[in-house]
Amino acid sequence: MTAQMTEVEALSTRLSTPVKRLLGVRRRVPDTTLRDALGTVQPGDMRKPLHALTRAAHRRKALAPDELPFGVASFDGKHFSIPASDDWYAQRQTQGDDASLVGVVRTVTVVLTSSAARPVIDVVPIPAHTNEMGVFAAALDAFCEAYAGLEPCKLVTYDAGACSAQNAAHVRARGLHYLFGLKSTQPTLYEEARRWLGSRGAEQADAVTEDHERGQRVVRRLYLGEVTVDMDGWEHLRTVVRVETETFDANGVLLRRDERYLVSSLPQCRLTAAHWLLVIRRHWGVETILESPRRGTAHQILDTAFAEDDHPWIESNPRAALVVAILRRIAYTILTLFRSITQRSDERRHVPWKALLEDVFFALVSATDAELGPRATLVEGPD
Repeated sequence: MTAQMTEVEALSTRLSTPVKRLLGVRRRVPDTTLRDALGTVQPGDMRKPLHALTRAAHRRKALAPDELPFGVASFDGKHFSIPASDDWYAQRQTQGDDASLVGVVRTVTVVLTSSAARPVIDVVPIPAHTNEMGVFAAALDAFCEAYAGLEPCKLVTYDAGACSAQNAAHVRARGLHYLFGLKSTQPTLYEEARRWLGSRGAEQADAVTEDHERGQRVVRRLYLGEVTVDMDGWEHLRTVVRVETETFDANGVLLRRDERYLVSSLPQCRLTAAHWLLVIRRHWGVETILESPRRGTAHQILDTAFAEDDHPWIESNPRAALVVAILRRIAYTILTLFRSITQRSDERRHVPWKALLEDVFFALVSATDAELGPRATLVEGPD
């Protein structure tokens, strides 16, 4: 257990009386009680409240696409370390007999990047014996089954960690389209993509954006290519994309240049060039704050505001640590929907996450019967 559990125990004593009634809390909740309770929960069961939350938001029209013509779900791997391993929920990373035990808890997080809120709408554990490439099909199946009949997206995005002909075919078999990052680990396809698009210069870009990020000017150019020949195993491939990124300092000096290739089953004509670039940038935004500095991103917020990497909360039980991780994603989704959708003013929609969490804490310790209304009497806990 970490010191953060002590803070949670202390919070149970500071809740206002109406909040205690609402939550069914009658007295201080010891750390050991919280730990033991979470240790009995199956991670798969914790996905159900997240799915219910997403379905309720969908019914309220809170998940409507923002700036895009249809839903886009971005899948991405995330992990954090704990000093324990069970070789199932936590993959053993220790090297050498004298080294300290290190286990890595890994998940595939699904973010609805077409929504203004960027909510996490699913999370699937990555078992210790496999990786992102190997778990992708199972994660996609779990996602599709959870939202059968809802159809929250038409396009699934993933970085090169899941790019394979088998995974691409699996997406199409599910009636969805894919957009995968492409690297030299797919040498034939990668070289073909470079041959199709690599020689095009800046004046031939299909879309260009220019942003000022942390005192630097960032120029991104998108190049689109329509696939007109069948590639072995990639008969469903329709579009190849190249994104060139140049970063300049305040004096206009080029600091770095990056080039990435992507492949998609979605025909080029289904999106404008500007939309293609927006979809790609929003996927990158799941991975790093640099692609969305004002809004923040799911993984960045989990690492900073929720301190997932530094404080996994439960460290001795990998399964319980995973349950806590899913609970964090539920909390993130509730708060990001409130922040980005429920709030009416642009000022409130851009409130820093630290301030938002401080507001939540203040509400928990100060809410009155009048503010909570009849809901405060709905849950009665044991004496």
